[in-house]
Amino acid sequence: MAADLALELPGGGYPILVRHEAVAECAARVAEIAGAASVIVISDETVWALHGPTLLGALGAVGVQAAPLTVPPGEAAKDLAIVARLYDEAFAAGVDRGTILVAFGGGVVGDVAGFVAATLLRGLRFVQVPTTLLAQVDSSVGGKVGVNHARGKNLIGAFHQPALVFADTAWLRTLPPRSLRAGLAEVVKHGLVARPALLAEAPAALRAWERGEPEAMALLVASAIEVKAEVVRGDVFEAGQRALLNLGHTLGHAIEAAHPGVLEHGEAVALGIACAAERSEVRGLVSPAERQVVLETLAACGLDTAWRPWISPSVLDKVANDKKIRGQYVNDVLLSGLGRCQIDSVTLAAWRRTVTGLAADPVEA
Repeated sequence: MAADLALELPGGGYPILVRHEAVAECAARVAEIAGAASVIVISDETVWALHGPTLLGALGAVGVQAAPLTVPPGEAAKDLAIVARLYDEAFAAGVDRGTILVAFGGGVVGDVAGFVAATLLRGLRFVQVPTTLLAQVDSSVGGKVGVNHARGKNLIGAFHQPALVFADTAWLRTLPPRSLRAGLAEVVKHGLVARPALLAEAPAALRAWERGEPEAMALLVASAIEVKAEVVRGDVFEAGQRALLNLGHTLGHAIEAAHPGVLEHGEAVALGIACAAERSEVRGLVSPAERQVVLETLAACGLDTAWRPWISPSVLDKVANDKKIRGQYVNDVLLSGLGRCQIDSVTLAAWRRTVTGLAADPVEA
């Protein structure tokens, strides 16, 4: 299965290619972009141990002798100290302003490598080669790159678009089942934002994948990317409607920040989506049946929707450090149907009251 997509942006865009078992084509595309320039691959230690020799071999076969740099797996890599080390190692590898950086890994690697590309030598071209479902359907597309700060996730970053996104679903074969399911939270989010068909397709693709049938997953990746690309195309710098893609993320990021290393990003986002669905019902924006569809879809993807046990003063305090806060206001993304969302600007105090009130007095199923 192959899908050739593109994100068209003012002043140019880039191709987004979805493939299965196409490492040779990936290497050829990187070589085409690089030309005579040097190539540096940034990966994490786990991905590199699993797949690094395969990628290096494919690049070598097309005449590219890439220098590999690795970071620790997980959110710990999204740190300025890690970025500083990567700068040093890149200089040692002979980086210049023509060098191509390849981000080879999940969302963390894409964020860190993209941030290095955005800031080193005032900007280098880079290629996203995402190896997790979450990165393939969401974080590799759109140019948001960055690292974390002690106050919260992704507070230090930039917009820096890649030259190419090459999503090969074959890399997902070594992804832990938990991480695969976590990636589906972003697919469900895209379905709720703009493409309700994804709500049925996501659990169906998971079942097919578990049977050893990869075609449905590749189609799902392509369909989810189309939603992300369409939203980004209309709002490159998150000045307006791109904020719709933050559905579930305000609470999700707060849970992650308050409980580091306990949940995967997609698992925390699923909790945030479940909470948003219930708050949307309370507002009369969706029916009880529509809210139930959201919860059942997440559950069918193997994701927990029990968000109430995660609500605590420490979690609510973390919301105040969310990068999307504007003064005392937060953009609250709620459902207005299946496949439609809206952005409400509410005070942080009002948001906290709503969430804590609903946590204490749940909506009946």
